[in-house]
Amino acid sequence: MKSFTPEKPEDIKNLIDNAFDKEFWKDHLQIDLMKFWDRPEAYELDDGLFPTYRTNTGEKLPKDKNQWPEEFTAAAADPNMSGLIKTDYNFVRAHSRQTYAYGIAFHMTGKKHYLELCRKGALALVDAIDGNYGMFVTKDKATGHWDSKRNLRTSQDLAYGITGLGMYYFLTHDVGIMHRIIQIKDYIFNNYMDDDKGYLTWLPKREKNSEIQIVAQLDQLYAYMLMITPSLPEPYRSVWKKDMKKIADILITQFYSEKYKFFWGTADTSNHMALGTDHTDFGHSVKTFWVILKIGEMLGDPFYIDFARPKIEKILNDAYIEETGSWARRINADGTLDTDKEWWILAELDQAAEILSIHDPSYYQYLNNTHKYWRDIMTDHKHGEIWHMVSGKDNKPVISFPKVHNWKTSLHSFEHALFSYMTAARVKNELCPLYYALPEWEEASQHTVSPYMFFGNVEKRNQGEVLENMPDGNRIWKVKFNGIH
Repeated sequence: MKSFTPEKPEDIKNLIDNAFDKEFWKDHLQIDLMKFWDRPEAYELDDGLFPTYRTNTGEKLPKDKNQWPEEFTAAAADPNMSGLIKTDYNFVRAHSRQTYAYGIAFHMTGKKHYLELCRKGALALVDAIDGNYGMFVTKDKATGHWDSKRNLRTSQDLAYGITGLGMYYFLTHDVGIMHRIIQIKDYIFNNYMDDDKGYLTWLPKREKNSEIQIVAQLDQLYAYMLMITPSLPEPYRSVWKKDMKKIADILITQFYSEKYKFFWGTADTSNHMALGTDHTDFGHSVKTFWVILKIGEMLGDPFYIDFARPKIEKILNDAYIEETGSWARRINADGTLDTDKEWWILAELDQAAEILSIHDPSYYQYLNNTHKYWRDIMTDHKHGEIWHMVSGKDNKPVISFPKVHNWKTSLHSFEHALFSYMTAARVKNELCPLYYALPEWEEASQHTVSPYMFFGNVEKRNQGEVLENMPDGNRIWKVKFNGIH
């Protein structure tokens, strides 16, 4: 794609002036997203977990399949959805992602109701911990029984089980939750990190399993480690940084294609290492690059930053569709662009461009268009949330992909809102208010809090009310950051 190169200072100024401001993104979260998630049907526990499945209008999915709405009957008939519609179960990862979303909502708004929902979700996740065996991943809705086959739990599922706990710890610094997180993380690394093979396995390493999945590595970093490592006390922080570096090296040495300048979704000797295959797309690749870039910043290691930054730029240029001001999903096996819009891939491409825009606002040449596409086309303004799939042909939702299922809940839509909020404040040279709920013995400061997955300078901080029903006399802190990067 032909990219725009600003020639004059006023070109950059116009891009920044035309960008959505941080208040737009705060409104987007409170109106477009919470419309779907801040309702009893969403947060009343269904036998111990938030319900995995709800209709596009927000109601609980009827048990009787004859009463299912159109999107679920269409999904049940679509072979592409066979793994996503398993309505006999509630999924821990879906509950965990929803818990995370309520934490993001508190982080951006300071509303204690959202923190209460995040805490509710986190306590339910503690109940989903399987002793010394990591976490359960599903619960049978008919019997109320957790899954019992530990050898079938994937390293990716366990990573996303931590996500909600990680967000709650990030906000509250709850030491009890921290030790639960460390317990599960250690279980994952002890049972899935195969040093002889040089990667994290998909199933426990003692199992005969040939799958070498990028998400087994990547989602340890993305689902919890990048978020909470800066909040950990020593010696855990140093241990986690070492493990993050190890995974970044695995991603580069095992999955990176020098020819295409992106990552394979599956790294083995079969035909999986080819264009158009599962997880070989713009979303997984650009997410891997920006995660590696962020690790480089956290470690203070320019190798990872220099490796990732130019390749993000290439993907943005390859994925951008000038005619519609939107992103493509991937390159097909025949070299053509897959122009359909999958919600999480669009979110990851926006977030990567936002990261680069902090030091170069010219990336708003993309964002001013892709943000409008997100607002105008991807968002369901009537009932809330983001469509799973929009057709690249007519820019209309694909009905056989419900807005929520066992892999799509709230994680990407809320993280997208937060990234957009923080970077809008940065490029418009405004302070960025974020909220925390710290224990009574801890003050918000440059050394104790950070903006989610970013760095920033604490310019102002204010104590708020003490929260009832919190174990450590937690108090709300409003922290205004400048220089987010």
